[in-house]
Order: sequence, then structure tokens, then C-alpha cells
Amino acid sequence: MTVWKTSMRNFLAHKGRMALSAVAVLLSVAFVCGTLVFTDTMNTTFDKLFAATSADVTVSPKEAETADVPENGKPEALPASVVAEVAAVDGVKKAEGAVSSMAVTLVDSHNKNLGSDTGAPTIAGNWTDNDLRSMEITSGHAPRGPTEAMIDADTAEKHHLKVGDEVRTIAVTGDIRAKITGIASFTVTNPGAAVVYLDTATAQQKLLGASGVFTHVSVTAEPGVADNRLKKDVAAALGDAGTYKLQTQKEAADADKDSMGSFLDVMKYAMLGFAGIAFLVGIFLIVNTFSMLVAQRTREIGLMRAIGSSRKQVNRSVLVEAVLLGLVGSVLGVAAGIGLAVGLMKVMGAVGMELSTKDLTIAWTTPVIGLALGVVVTVLAAYIPARRAGKVSPMAALRDAGTPADAKSGWIRAGIGLVLTGAGAAGLWATTRVDEASEGSLYLGLGVVLTLIGFIVIGPLLAGAVVRVLGLVVLRLFGPVGRLAERNALRNPRRTGATGAALMIGLALVACLSVVGSSMVASATDELDKSVGTDFIVQSNTGQLIVPQAADAIQKVPGIEHVTNYKVLAAKLTNPDGSSSDDHVTAADPTYPQDLRRETVAGDLAKAYGADSMSVGSDYAALHKIKVGDELTVAFKAGDTAKLKVAAITSDDTSVDQGAMYINVSTAERYVAADRMPENMIMFAAAEDGKEKEAYAAIKSSLAAYPQYKVQNQADFKEDLKDQIGQLLNIVYGLLALAIIVAVLGVVNTLALSVVERTREIGLMRAIGLSRRQLRRMIRLESVVIALFGLGLGMGWGTSAQKLLALEGLGVLEIPWPTIVTVFVASAFVGLFAALVPAFRAGRMNVLNAIATDG
Repeated sequence: MTVWKTSMRNFLAHKGRMALSAVAVLLSVAFVCGTLVFTDTMNTTFDKLFAATSADVTVSPKEAETADVPENGKPEALPASVVAEVAAVDGVKKAEGAVSSMAVTLVDSHNKNLGSDTGAPTIAGNWTDNDLRSMEITSGHAPRGPTEAMIDADTAEKHHLKVGDEVRTIAVTGDIRAKITGIASFTVTNPGAAVVYLDTATAQQKLLGASGVFTHVSVTAEPGVADNRLKKDVAAALGDAGTYKLQTQKEAADADKDSMGSFLDVMKYAMLGFAGIAFLVGIFLIVNTFSMLVAQRTREIGLMRAIGSSRKQVNRSVLVEAVLLGLVGSVLGVAAGIGLAVGLMKVMGAVGMELSTKDLTIAWTTPVIGLALGVVVTVLAAYIPARRAGKVSPMAALRDAGTPADAKSGWIRAGIGLVLTGAGAAGLWATTRVDEASEGSLYLGLGVVLTLIGFIVIGPLLAGAVVRVLGLVVLRLFGPVGRLAERNALRNPRRTGATGAALMIGLALVACLSVVGSSMVASATDELDKSVGTDFIVQSNTGQLIVPQAADAIQKVPGIEHVTNYKVLAAKLTNPDGSSSDDHVTAADPTYPQDLRRETVAGDLAKAYGADSMSVGSDYAALHKIKVGDELTVAFKAGDTAKLKVAAITSDDTSVDQGAMYINVSTAERYVAADRMPENMIMFAAAEDGKEKEAYAAIKSSLAAYPQYKVQNQADFKEDLKDQIGQLLNIVYGLLALAIIVAVLGVVNTLALSVVERTREIGLMRAIGLSRRQLRRMIRLESVVIALFGLGLGMGWGTSAQKLLALEGLGVLEIPWPTIVTVFVASAFVGLFAALVPAFRAGRMNVLNAIATDG
């Protein structure tokens, strides 16, 4: 009970100092709990949606893939006769033929794309009774003819559409112009898909290219008939198990969920990874807080030991304080995490992915995980300071508070840190010497971890060196005040090192990612300069294939020397060594080598575009011991089997079309029927000499009616690549901001405790003439010194990571000096910001009271 009372007294006595550490715990726990609540809510949303849209039993073609855009723009279909066969099965209440396609683009009368910007699909199909499971018509009526359409309410609201407005559905068989006759609202949350309904005949003809076919049959069971039983009966009635795929409602929903699972998992674990970084930074803050509190209470702990407190009791007292800190921070963190999840849902809603708070999912495991993490991490962080407190002897009551640490332990720590840092540096060096990226990633991971731990352990020694260098370069400019700031930072290098290490992690990661991102952009730009010879590149913003009518428009543009088609065909390859693999073959026109220059390591690439010829990549050739003149058996998924002769082997030392196998489009057309031939994934065009500007404008004008495609010249393409990498890095920087915020709190906490620790010293300096303004400047300069720590480590990580990327064709190292300088200056401002309150407090101290204090 005495331990509990002592712990409570100390905790409440230092509640201001504990508050900053509690905020660090709060932020870290909030990020973890917010991530779990957000991803659980997304799972719940999709689970409800998939369960509501799935029939009791669904019959579809065997080859149909869940959530796939078909290569030829037309989904796999089954004959309408299947609907009658299924309807006649005992236990079937209703069987409906349905059409559904995601190979479409929906635009308004101004050619504005009505689809989602978040990657959610645009879905076109016919209206059936099965749709009433998830939707209800809230305005107008379902389409009754080829000139009528119904859209979902979310799309209508977002784009200000109403009944009577015109929309156009772009599909491979042509454009479908229709007036909106109805609006249907989702009865479950729609995460962002745009949905358009057509009448059945139009949907069949325009989306599937034939009458009397459907993409699937929705089967509703009679009351009391189980889905599994009905599935067996329908399968028995259809007979040919190799022709159709049958799924119960649960199986269909699970299949849809699996297609989303990888995306959700990547998001979840990426966010948890950044939460882990925040926790790691928070550990330094907590360790620092308790270390300094223990150091300041040396005399108090010594007196407790003198009057009979055992080591265990003192140790336990500090750990109980840690438990209290962890509990307070974690409870607040769980609540903040729920708020963070709601905030993320609002942000996603603003960019187009709708998530309803009605589906907010808080699993019982979420608060448990949050509380456990917060408390365990806090107690572990406080363990070393607690042990140090337990070792305080009764004689310590006779010494001043804040006695310097044992010199021997400091040298041992420095030795261990040097060994770890050296081992990490060796790992990073080994990363730059490997020949395989998979091998190098192991060395890189080892190097990053060991150098990080090594820098943390060696922090006090590094702090001394860095502070002395900065003292010569920066602090001496401020005269005696600067020298005082330098000596204060050097007085307790363990404290300065621990505080600097917290900020170092965040800044090192920013520096590392800046180097990697800039190197990726520079490498890709260099690769494009060397390899891309075409003038214009046409591709989709949304992953849609290029529909024939858009391709024809490009072909007819005046001032174009040639247009190159580029199609990708799924195929099974049987190699000369007897092995086989599922892969893809690129079918392109013979002009493609002019549009994309590929280094040929064997044979003649031009001959690969001859009849029944092909090329393979160097990695594939080496793996299967393929040489020029060998013959491969290529079984096209959408057609027949061909025997193709290898006429060339291209180098895979590139980031563009790495591993591609080329054949002529005419060769593909010999083995794949016209209605099964894939549409262009991308198209290239070269202008006639001197007509580049006119051709560029003409191609853009020809595709004005197709907003899903973008026309880019080489400059546009490079800028787009730079923007994509920049957007990715901005997201990462945003997530790292949490760790940096926690680190800033660490600097604030350290300086606040440092000011309290040096109360008497500050009073004496004020007494001998140091002004309040000079005192505040001294504290701020000390903070800047602590903050400017870790960029060199980050640049070392980034350089090693770039060397690894070089094995994947990204061979240019570029250090973004403007970004590095910006981070350097920003870290100085971080230090200034962190020092505002401690400096203000130090300047406000009463001189006589400060001199009279015990320390």
C-alpha cells in the first residue's frame, strides 16, 4: 500500500511532466486503434455489400473471374437457355439472367467521367429483382428501352444529375446514349462504385456483343431450402461440371471479399507499421522522462532507502508510475483512435470512397490491443530507469541531484554501439555489392536495423561529437550564449543523445525516402530518355482498355507517321526444357521497336515480329536455358495453341517492359479469333517530321469524347511519373509526421525537465547578469542542437536502398539536396518550436527563489 501511495504521490507531483509522455502514448495507441477500427469498418462495409448483392446461388461461366476486366472488354457469358434449366430445378423460387460488366466508362453530356477517382469500378448491367436486395428505386423507373438508363443515387448526387439528363456508357461494342429515367439508392453502404442500369436487350447486345446471353444467373431459393442443398441440385440439373461455376451466397461474397483482401491488408499493415515507428519514438520519450525524473529524485530516493525502503519497493514504485502513465495514455488513445477512424472515413468520403459511420466497427480486441500495447510499451520503457532507481544507495541522499552517470558504463555502451553501427554499415555496404535484389533486401533490412540500434546506443558519444561540430559552425556565432548552449547540451550527453535519437528516427526516414524517391524519378527519367522513342503515349487513367472506337479515332489523326497497337494476351508457355508457366505475351506492331528501344542480347528483334516468331526476356531465357532458334509452345488462353520460334532475347536490365515477350499482332490474330482478341492496353504514335505540335493537339481533340484516356508526350509522361512518386511520398511523409510529432514532444519534455533540473544554475546565471532574452536564446539554441541529428544516417539508408533498386533497372543515384536542406532547416525550427515553453518558463524564474532551490 505504501508503494502505491508513493507512486500516486510522485505521479501527481509530476503530472505536468508526465502529460507529454502520456500524449506520446496517446498518439501511438490512437494510430493503432484508429487503423484497426478503420480497416474493420471497411471490412464490415464490403461484407454487407457483397452479402446483399449475392443471390442464394449464382451460376456463371467457369472462366469468369471475380472483379476482373476482361481482355477483350466483353465478360464471359452463358446461354439464356441455362436460366430456364435452373428455373425448373426443385427448390428454386426464381432464376434470373443477369448482365454485369466493369469494362465500361460512364460520362455525362459534357463528356465528364462519372466514375470514381479512388479506383472503385464503374459497373453496367441490367436491372433484376435480385438488385432489390441492395437497392431501391427512389426516383423514376427502371429502363424499359434502348434509350433509357438508371443510375445510382450516390453518382447522381455527386455529379448533380437528375431524371431527364443524358448519360453515355462507353463499351467496346460502341457508345450507349440514354436519358436517365430512374435513380436507385443503395440500402447498404456503397464504397464508391458508379452503377448504371440498362434494359436487358441493350445490356446483352452492347456489353456482351450478342443477344440471348448472360454473365450469370441469380437463383433465389424457396423458403426453407438451404443454399448448399440448392447448389447441389442445380449442379446436378446442369450436368457439365466443367462448363459452369456455382457459388452459394457465402461463397460468392467470400470470393468478392478475397479480391479486396490484399488491398485492405496492405493498407492495414502499412498504417500499423507507421504506428510502430511512432511507438518506437515514444519509447525514447518515456525512457528519457523517467531517467530524468529518477536523476532529479536521487536525494529523495536515497532518503527512502535510508528509512527502510528496499530496492524492490523503489523499483516497483517507478514501475507503478509507468503503469499509471500507460493506462491514462492508452485509455485516452483508444478514444482518440475511434475519433481518428471516423476522421479517416470522412477524408475517404471527400475523395470518393463512401464509408458510413453506421457501419463503424469496434471489435472487443481493439481496445484490449490498445491498452495492452500502451501499458506494456510504457512499462518496458520505464524498466531501465526503474532498475537505476532501485540501485540508488542511502548515501545518495548526501549528494546533489542529477549525479552524472557512471563513466565505466558509458564506455561499455559506446563500445557496444560502435560494434552494432559497424555491423550495420557493413550490411549497407554489402547491399551495394549484391547481384540479386532478393539477396540485397536481406542485407538492407539488417543494415537499417543494426545502424538504427547502433546509433541509438552510441547516441551519447555521437551527441558529443555532433554538438561540438555544430558549436563551431553555428553556436559560436551567438557569442557567450551560444557557448553556454553548447556546454549545456554536452553536460549530459546521454540525455541529449536519447532525445536526439527520437527525432533522428523520423528525420532519418524522411531523408532516406527522399533519396529513394528522387533516385526513382531520376532513374526512370533517364531510362525513358534512353528507351522511349515515340512522340505520344495514349493510355487510360482508370485501367480501362482502349475501346475500338477510340483506337480508330487515333488511327485517323492527320500528321501521324505511324500508330502502334499494344495488346497483352494471357498464355501458357511450354519451354524447351519441358517446364511450363502461366505468363503473358505482348502483341505489338513491327513499329514498336522504334517506339520503345530495347537492348537485344541475342538475335534480331525485328525478326521477332515475323510470322510465328517471338522474343523472350534475358531473365526468362537464363532460367529456362532458352537460346535463339529454340521453339516454345504457346497456348493462348483466348485462342489456340501456337509453336513460336525464338528470334531474339532482350535485356531485362531495364524498368520499362521488363520481362516482356513480343510477338506481332498479326501472329496473335492467326491463333485468337477477332471477337476474343484483347483490346489495346496502351497505344503509341509518332508524328511526321515537323508536325509534332499539330499532331499532339489533333490526337487530344480526337479523344475529347473519351475522357478515360490521356494523351501524353514524353515530357507529360515524365511529369506524370514524377507526380505519382511524389504523391506516394507525400502520403508516407504524412504518416511519418506522427512519429515526428512524438519526437518533438520528446524535445519539449527533455528541455522542460532540463530547465527544472538546472533551476539553481539558471538563478545564478541571472544573478551575475544574464538577461531573460539571453537565457531564452540559450535554451532555444540548445534545442536546435538537439534537433539537428540523424540526416546522415537517413542518407546512408537511402543510398543503399537505391543501389538495390539499381538491380531492378533504376540505376541513377540522386540526392535531393533541396529536400535535405529543407529538412535540415525544418529540424532547426522544430528545435526552436520545442523550446518555446521551456525557454519562457526559464526566463520567468524568480532569481532568488531559483538560487535557494535544492535543485
